[in-house]
Amino acid sequence: MANIKSAKKRILVNQTKAARNKAIKSRVKTSIKKVEAAVAAKDSAAAKAALLSTISEIDKAASKGVYHKNTASRKVSRLSKAVNNI
Repeated sequence: MANIKSAKKRILVNQTKAARNKAIKSRVKTSIKKVEAAVAAKDSAAAKAALLSTISEIDKAASKGVYHKNTASRKVSRLSKAVNNI
């Protein structure tokens, strides 16, 4: 355990940021699963609606630094490709 005050603060701040990042990643993964479920069910309308909200979630995560911009772009690209191939 840290003895120095600044080290104790860093531990608390890191825990807070890790929890925030985990929550954001969880939301993104959940929305991705919704798109993939709609694609598996061949439901074009639901897939397109889910894709729009998922792209928004991914972009928010990338802007907050949870995902690298290339990772976010790759996720959006793969999902868009899957929806377009229905």
